Amino acid sequence: MTSNRASSLQQRFQSISSGFIHAITSETTVYLVKRLLQALLTLLLASALSFFIIQLAPGDYLDTLRQNPQIDEQTLKSLEAQFGLDKHPIEQYFLWLRQIVTKGDFGRSFAYQRSVTSLLWERIPNTVLLSLSSMILTWAIAIPLGIIGAVEQNRWSDRILRVISYIGQGFPTLITGLLLLTLAQNTSPLFPIGGMTSIDHADLTPLGKVLDVAWHLILPTLALSITSFAGLQRIMRGELLDVLRQDYIQTARAKGLPENRVIYVHALRNAVNPLMTLLGFEFAGLLGGAFITENYFNWPGLGRLILQAVTARDLYLVMASLMMGGVMLILGNLLADFLLKAVDPRIKLEDIN
Repeated sequence: MTSNRASSLQQRFQSISSGFIHAITSETTVYLVKRLLQALLTLLLASALSFFIIQLAPGDYLDTLRQNPQIDEQTLKSLEAQFGLDKHPIEQYFLWLRQIVTKGDFGRSFAYQRSVTSLLWERIPNTVLLSLSSMILTWAIAIPLGIIGAVEQNRWSDRILRVISYIGQGFPTLITGLLLLTLAQNTSPLFPIGGMTSIDHADLTPLGKVLDVAWHLILPTLALSITSFAGLQRIMRGELLDVLRQDYIQTARAKGLPENRVIYVHALRNAVNPLMTLLGFEFAGLLGGAFITENYFNWPGLGRLILQAVTARDLYLVMASLMMGGVMLILGNLLADFLLKAVDPRIKLEDIN
């Protein structure tokens, strides 16, 4: 009885051990560890380069205060010591880096006199909401229209879609934002002119609050989506046309498979593969577009915060914002790799550069 129990416990332990060893040596785990190490090195080099480039610009946050005759020299020296601006840039950088590694603290904002981390966490959800809504809208419209353009090649529907695509690509976010802002002003109160919520937002029901934010989200989302949608539609059309010319597609048609099955099962799965790699760049690129859109529409996100920080030379807030952009790019590329693997199981993660 005792020996059977011991044997059972031994088998269970061996099973758990083998499962653990398989988990840590699996393709996904090895890939994640490799990408994590690469990401840490990338962020370290990017942070050092960004920090010293910022230091090359003349002046600092206290320049505005130095022009105020009511602030004496002793006060300025005290503020320099408080903000760490009295130290050499190399010492500033390593003190800031040690603070991040040991405490997870990105420093304090000079302008807001608050923790940089708390400021970012307030704005990140707003920018993520705007970016995700733009990505969802872009892909939900561009992919089907790109498929229609490829299937209906050179017919009137394809020609109309190509004209729309050319027009969309001719309107960058800067111009699109201005046009939509003008539309909001001329059609008020149909669309809100700016902000994320209405004046009476706090008095609304939970559903009313959601609808209120969604109402304010319409124009900023369109401003971010129009150019991206036009480019993605053309890429989808071109990739699907290229796949439809392949020999195996002609073979599938020769075997008598229904055209819908040929297009949506065999061709489309291979045509979307290159699009997965665009996700990472789009995710990080939307933050750049958000600089313009958030300022046009007074959207309280990272874009406005970063622009204000750069204008004020708020060193640690600028650095944390740049690191956030780097993290978004890394996460976007990681997401694209896993989506590529999910779409085409034949692809090995270890072969993705």
